[in-house]
Amino acid sequence: MPIYPAGNLNTAALQAPDLYIQIVPPKTRYINGVATDILGLVGVASWGAVNSPMLIGSPDDARLKLGTQQVRKYDLASAAAISIQLGASNIRAVRVTDGTDTAATATLVDSAGTPATGVTLTAYYTGSLGNSLSAVLAAGTAVNSFKLTVTLPGVQPEVFDNLTGSGTALWQAIVSAINNGQSGLRGPSQLVIATIGSSSAAPPASQTATFTGGTDGTTTITDATLIGQDGSTGPNRKGMYALRGTGAQVANLIDLTDSTQWPTMVTYGLSEGCYMVTQGSAGAAYTTVSTALNTSGSDSYALKVMVGDWVYWQDQPNQKQRMMAPATFEAARIASLAPHQTPLNKAMLAAVATQRTLAQQPYSIAEIGAINAARLDVITNPCPGGNYFGARSGLNCSSNPTVNGDNYTRMTNFISLTLAASFGFVVGQLQTIDLRRTTKNTIETFLQNLEDQGMIGNPNGGKSFSVQLDAANNPDSRVALGYMQADVQVKYLSVVRYFLINLEAGQSVSVVVSNTPRT
Repeated sequence: MPIYPAGNLNTAALQAPDLYIQIVPPKTRYINGVATDILGLVGVASWGAVNSPMLIGSPDDARLKLGTQQVRKYDLASAAAISIQLGASNIRAVRVTDGTDTAATATLVDSAGTPATGVTLTAYYTGSLGNSLSAVLAAGTAVNSFKLTVTLPGVQPEVFDNLTGSGTALWQAIVSAINNGQSGLRGPSQLVIATIGSSSAAPPASQTATFTGGTDGTTTITDATLIGQDGSTGPNRKGMYALRGTGAQVANLIDLTDSTQWPTMVTYGLSEGCYMVTQGSAGAAYTTVSTALNTSGSDSYALKVMVGDWVYWQDQPNQKQRMMAPATFEAARIASLAPHQTPLNKAMLAAVATQRTLAQQPYSIAEIGAINAARLDVITNPCPGGNYFGARSGLNCSSNPTVNGDNYTRMTNFISLTLAASFGFVVGQLQTIDLRRTTKNTIETFLQNLEDQGMIGNPNGGKSFSVQLDAANNPDSRVALGYMQADVQVKYLSVVRYFLINLEAGQSVSVVVSNTPRT
């Protein structure tokens, strides 16, 4: 009684009389949507890997992986703090440098009259945070042993205990423990890297090594550095392109205002299904930003541009109220929302003022209308829903009114990326009626789930989606060439932008009440 996976047995060429079992996978397939809350941030930091996306999910993550918040342009730690406050807690942070970043170092020396270096310790990452590291070599728990303790403020100390040996053997034991860990006790250090020195003498009974020389590499950072460069493989990618493959559906290149970079951001956003959010320079009027947008030719649903009315934020660690780029707030708010929602008229609790509100120059309805017409957005207070800070347009940069809503960008990327991630199994299969039916049913089930969750729909009745996958759109001439085509239509729910109430009131009004319910 042989058993075969379905497709492995040629059922038209059996020879030996027997019972044959084929394991057939379930024909009903279900797919789950891809994550839409991943926010990509690109900027500078005082710690962490360079041009490599780091997962940030909490303030502790940000402190451990990026270092402390710095009052400077392009600062990743500050943008991460704002994003987390606004509910974006699934961040991929990419640190960039100008190439001059260095790692802090320290030395452990012997007890000779002219001390020689036994071990050189180098901070695991480049950056000024490494200057806060320290290493203490003292007596270990066991007799005639040493213990090395590496500390960084706010981080659990790393302890390598019971290090034994004499002279060179001891120094080698220290290097091995740091770089390779101690079997069954602790893993390799995540704070420092050790290299052997020239000493063959014993260390003193106790010594403390202080780290110096760590730099962030931010002196010549420009907006172009945040864009970076593309490459065929991960290690060759820098800046924005390091976000490829991370699943980030919203991206903020922190403090970028150079409009000549916007077309490149559009190209990336379209290729990756990522909503790129940026802004005009601080204080730039909407007319100035509109001119820059038109000049750049960035007419696309993949880009969102904020007016240069920057936002004030209370930086608690630095005890300072700072003026921050509006895209940092907007991108985080968008990422924190479900894809069918819009940031329009949604509260941004992290904002305490903007340049215009601080100057007591509120926007008029005419100005808000002009900002909308210019394909821009702005954060201000009040909003239609009350006295809070929020976005006032909810638009991307497309001039096509049927695709210029934030929700269009988000839902289109969500659905397309979900389908792209779910149907690779079809390639290599034989195009049969069963395959067509299974694929069609799977797509329809996914879209029905979206309708049931209130993410798509038709408020006036009627179908909210259709899927065609049959002989009508797959003629023999195409099937013979290996093509299988599914035509999918989805109706998004519309965002209410204008609520009009017709009020007829007065002493002479005749009120007629209908008993027939209306929908």
